[in-house]
Amino acid sequence: MMRHRTLAALLILGTAAPALAQDAQEDWDLIRQPEQKTTLAYIPTTTGLGIGFRCVDGVFGAVIAGLPAAGGNDRTRILRMKVGDDELADSVWNVTTDRTVALADYPASLARDMRDGGPVTIVIPRGSEDGRNIRHELQLPGSSAAIDETLTACGRPLVDPRDALLPEIGEGGLPEGVTWARPPRPRYPLTQYLEGVAVVTCVLQPDGSLDQCAVESEFPVDGRFGRAALRGVDRARLTSPAEVEGAYRPRIIGFRTIFTMQ
Repeated sequence: MMRHRTLAALLILGTAAPALAQDAQEDWDLIRQPEQKTTLAYIPTTTGLGIGFRCVDGVFGAVIAGLPAAGGNDRTRILRMKVGDDELADSVWNVTTDRTVALADYPASLARDMRDGGPVTIVIPRGSEDGRNIRHELQLPGSSAAIDETLTACGRPLVDPRDALLPEIGEGGLPEGVTWARPPRPRYPLTQYLEGVAVVTCVLQPDGSLDQCAVESEFPVDGRFGRAALRGVDRARLTSPAEVEGAYRPRIIGFRTIFTMQ
């Protein structure tokens, strides 16, 4: 039980925190901490990983703990993942202050994928000491309530048609053929942190402007980096040379902003 509580602390904050009380129910483990505005659904796996979905003061996140420590000063790491019948595909995760913990770029979509349970494959490229890949083949239980509670606590929909559009986002965050004419220019927020990250999605409009922007993930959770990234979108513009300007096909785009205090 103590190991599970320590794991839960890592999943909540991405770094060590005090042990927490746990609710017992037939579902993923669920922790509620109203005084910290925190709700966490998590599952410890038989292979040593811990997977959790959390809402902390309105910020939603998907967390994996128990990874081999990220090397060097890397701020992101690639995990290859497969949920259910999906194809194994690369996904970008943000390295936290505890370098064995990572946060997903698109956590709400992943939560909606995982709540039915079933087979999940996680491959950690070059994760072993000799440089070989580490592969985790998991069979996760479904979550009939716990994951939905974390989504609802953060105002995230239980069903979102944008999930089906996320595969259109390319490695650089933009669909094929689309480039920045004027990239976002966020200002550093008023915060105690010297660095942070935020991932935002928007819908490309026919004139190249962006609409329906939403913060998908941010870290640290209380750093105000998500709001700063959103404010930087106001004058951003995209171009699609293969299309007629003013008649661009609406599609979803994503971008990561890494903040560093100079």
